[in-house]
Parts: sequence; structure tokens; C-alpha cells
Amino acid sequence: MNKIVNDIVLFIAQGAYSGRFPKAPGTAGTVVGVLLYLLIKDIGPLWYGAACVGTVVLGTWAAGYADRILGTEDSPSIVIDEIAGLFVALFLVPFAWGTVLAGFALFRFFDILKPWPLKKLQDIPGGPGVMLDDIGAAVYTNVILQTAAVFFK
Repeated sequence: MNKIVNDIVLFIAQGAYSGRFPKAPGTAGTVVGVLLYLLIKDIGPLWYGAACVGTVVLGTWAAGYADRILGTEDSPSIVIDEIAGLFVALFLVPFAWGTVLAGFALFRFFDILKPWPLKKLQDIPGGPGVMLDDIGAAVYTNVILQTAAVFFK
């Protein structure tokens, strides 16, 4: 493919190049996710949900394409999965700074730990394998945050 397309794909897949951070690129990508979340959190639930779906779909394509460019499988520099995951983790969760911090911490915890069946999802080839374990970690996070929101209303 041409260099411009490859550069755009890597920019997306690597989360504005945050995935090139030398230490903890997944955490750096999640920070970018938080910053983007802060920009879109007030657009309404329908549009926010559309942003989640769009990021997952675009991320799945970009992650698979980026791995082909890089000659890797689930390269640590690909962090669009963390960005999409953070969006899903905070979907319909009432905004508060504590909630954002808890969402960040819980999402990173589940993403790193990969409890069952998340680890198995990584075995799926290509972009879906890159994305699905993070979306699963995001679902775990969202369930905990939604439950906490009910109890700490």
C-alpha cells in the first residue's frame, strides 16, 4: 500500500503514536482514551454509543492492518484497543472524576490480568483478536462501575 495510507493506519492503531511510548504503551494508549472520552462524554448516549461502535469497528480494521504493516501479531504499539476499551468501560456510567479514575484503573487491571475468557480471545487472528480481549475487559469494568453507581447514588 502507499506510505500515506500506512502512516494514517499506524497513527490510528497506535493511538496518535502513544503506543510508541517506551514503557507501558497500553497505559499510554488508555490515557489517550481518557482524553478523548473527556471530549465526547457529553454528546449524549446515542452518539456516545455510536462512537464506541465506530471506534471498535475502525480499531479492528486498523489493528489488523497495522499488524500486517509491522509484520507482527498484536504488537504492543497497537493501542486503539485500549482507546475503544476505555470508551466501552465508561459507556452510560455517570460522570465523576472518581469514576473516570476507577474506570481507568479497573480497565487496566482487567486488560493486564485477562481473566477467563479474555485470554482465549487473544487467540483469534487479526484485528478481532487484538480488540476483543480489551472489549471484554471493558465490559467487566463497566459492570462494576454500573453496580457501584447504583449502590453509591
